[in-house]
Amino acid sequence: MMDLSLSHEKESMRILYPEIGIYEQNMLDVGSGHRLYIEQSGNRKGIPVLFVHGGPGGGSQPWQRRFFDPERYRIILFDQRGCGRSLPHASLEDNHTWALVDDMERIRKALGIEQWLLFGGSWGSTLALAYAETYPERVLGLILRGVFLCRNRDIDWFYQDGASRIFPDAFADFVRPIPEAERHDLLSAYYRRLTRTDELQQMACAKAWSVWEAVCSTLAPSTHLVEQFAEPHRALAMARIEAHYFINNSFLESDQLVANAYRLTSIPGIIIHGRYDMVCPLDNALALHRVWPEAQLNIIRDAGHAASEPAIVDALVHATDQMASELEKIL
Repeated sequence: MMDLSLSHEKESMRILYPEIGIYEQNMLDVGSGHRLYIEQSGNRKGIPVLFVHGGPGGGSQPWQRRFFDPERYRIILFDQRGCGRSLPHASLEDNHTWALVDDMERIRKALGIEQWLLFGGSWGSTLALAYAETYPERVLGLILRGVFLCRNRDIDWFYQDGASRIFPDAFADFVRPIPEAERHDLLSAYYRRLTRTDELQQMACAKAWSVWEAVCSTLAPSTHLVEQFAEPHRALAMARIEAHYFINNSFLESDQLVANAYRLTSIPGIIIHGRYDMVCPLDNALALHRVWPEAQLNIIRDAGHAASEPAIVDALVHATDQMASELEKIL
């Protein structure tokens, strides 16, 4: 189903559930020197849901627990390799898509979960799709926001020519750390600087890279989001890991996620995408929906990319409540 103007006029706008504490946290050794931060909150006997954060390298945040009814869900957050509270920080060693898919499967087994719901936005949607197409029998459902297929044209749109025409003032700040002679290939230029040993240059480039993403993520300007993304610990991990993934085609074959979407046929899905998403344009969601028509597609007419935008929050909380009602019938 496609709703081109989802606004829930007949229902009240939903907001996040109240703040919730965690009941368990640990570090999981997944090899290659990586240890992943994992936390759980909500109902220990509820529907298991894994929150798959964006980036890659963005890390999870406490407020992300609040998309889920804590009485109905067993809420699991984790930080992917190299980011958030996982260690070592900003590490690129053995950090790739399929290592992360394997990590998710290790988490599932470590927590004794038979099947779970996956909730992922932006890069989190990419990783959730990669996992679901690898282990469809382990997935109860998918809630995807701001779909990102990691195609070459998606990377070019955001880091070379596309969003630059919508935000030319912010793009001028983004390209400033790169000499003009290298601006024909900004991804490669940034990757070189983010992987060198010059810490001052790394941090300057990391901040410019991350702030560019924050500025483009919301329909209305958000100083709070820009400040979050500019925070040095987060900016370094996100910029280094994103550049590492994108320079390597996100370790995916061309159009791999679309080509393998037939594996999702039996999985219930809800896709939520902002009409004015400048980070991951709407054609990502439409391309996925064409090959996975069983999923419900909701295009949010008054939103961009960020999960924190009011209309996106409204749609996501409706989606988690809807999915809980559907899954409770079969569990």
